[in-house]
Amino acid sequence: MPGRADSSAATLVTLSLLRQWPLPAPGQDKYSRGSVLVVGGARATPGAALLAGTTALRAGAGKLTLAVAESVAVQVGVALPECGSIGLPENGSGSVKPELDRISPYLDGADTVLVGPGLDDPDLAGQLLAALLERDSRRGGQPGGDPDGRGGPAVVLDAFALGALATLEDQLDPWRGRLILTPNRTEASVLLGRDVDDLEKDLAEIAERFGAVVTCQGLITQPPGQDPEEPDLWKITTGYGGLGTSGSGDVLAGAIAGLRARGASGAQAACWGTHLHAAAGDRLASRLGPLGFLARELADELPALMLESSV
Repeated sequence: MPGRADSSAATLVTLSLLRQWPLPAPGQDKYSRGSVLVVGGARATPGAALLAGTTALRAGAGKLTLAVAESVAVQVGVALPECGSIGLPENGSGSVKPELDRISPYLDGADTVLVGPGLDDPDLAGQLLAALLERDSRRGGQPGGDPDGRGGPAVVLDAFALGALATLEDQLDPWRGRLILTPNRTEASVLLGRDVDDLEKDLAEIAERFGAVVTCQGLITQPPGQDPEEPDLWKITTGYGGLGTSGSGDVLAGAIAGLRARGASGAQAACWGTHLHAAAGDRLASRLGPLGFLARELADELPALMLESSV
């Protein structure tokens, strides 16, 4: 890819770089643009799954399924009629249980699975991740729609799913090489088990330990040598400020999931998605003011920004 830097310097994600690193052609129908499955949305927080799913479609994904707590599944399907809505078993508090029977066919058909938006119980989130990993391990890496043919759909983790990952590090082999993590600084500290002192070095450690592409606060990294044609570290050159608002992280995760489902590599999806998220914040800040715009408004900016970043 263009803009390759030495391993000690970040490659700047500029419009020039993105135009030399175009997203995959969208194809002629929804089936050629990939399918995203979002697993999250507890009874108290279905909006997070809605935000992520809406953004995946805005990023160009062709099909979307939201798997949320069964008590809110109908409402979610009505709120976003472009999605399929699956009700998941929940406990008395409305938190999603780690039971996969209802979504097994959707896991088989997805190009990208996004886990985390709207999950509200860290223990149950950990059990859900463990169940997903056990399922993939039993299947022995059978192909399941991964754009790179690595033995299953790409997996994007956000929110409580990230916190649970640290306890499952020794079980991650089925996901290594097709995993994307979207931590904030606090979640990065949880993954490392210590405070984040040097963000570039600490994210590189997370990427190598978990076999994942990682995006955090405008930095994107991947394990050394994962793709010899790509750098290992990128830095976004726009954004911040008003992006620190409720739901913003769900939008970022949804953008990355949608781009990954379209056939972008993990690093490309993370770089493009992080750039688009930040540029959407800049655009809203210039139009509405630096604070006070809503996360759902970020998603609406993505189609125009993708076009502008491509020509």
